Amino acid sequence: MTVTNDALAESADETTEPETDEQAVDLDADADADTDAGADTDEGEDRPRPWLRRVLVGVVAVIFVAALAVSGVLGWLLWQEREVTRAGEQAQQAAVAYAQILTSIDSSKVDENFHQVLDGSTGEFKDMYSQSSVQLRQLLIDNKASAHGVVVESAIQSASKDKVVVLLFVDQSVSNTSVPDPRIDRSRIKMTMEFVDGRWRASQVALP
Repeated sequence: MTVTNDALAESADETTEPETDEQAVDLDADADADTDAGADTDEGEDRPRPWLRRVLVGVVAVIFVAALAVSGVLGWLLWQEREVTRAGEQAQQAAVAYAQILTSIDSSKVDENFHQVLDGSTGEFKDMYSQSSVQLRQLLIDNKASAHGVVVESAIQSASKDKVVVLLFVDQSVSNTSVPDPRIDRSRIKMTMEFVDGRWRASQVALP
């Protein structure tokens, strides 16, 4: 028996069944699920991870604390520097005034002069001057000595908040019974000033 091409075509159409509505819905749902999964994955990659956020917060906190510490140290150093500068200026002024007292004398006012010298001194220099003042007093009176000192220049050699070394250049006019006409003596004095009892006082005096 001969089968025509038309018969074969009809048989093939009957064997291949069309997709049902339920199958189409399932396919669409699977496609939507794949799309949602891809979107969730992308959003998860864009969103910062919790551990990374904690690390960033910790780093920022450390930097902030370090900045505060550095600014505090710098502020303290600047304050210290200003305090030392102010101490040096005050000690230098006191040294200039004291050098003029120390290099000026009037044989008719020896006791007054000695009192001023001792009042502005402390420590080693005060002890030394007190011990020699008795002999020096009589020597000045006997020779009718007179002197007047003027500081022509001064400079700070070293300084801290309570101790300052000052260099002074002094012109001293001196006269006595042997030299009635005043002569000028020029001296270089190294004076150590210490802050004692609220005042700057000379603790060491040397002629380097």
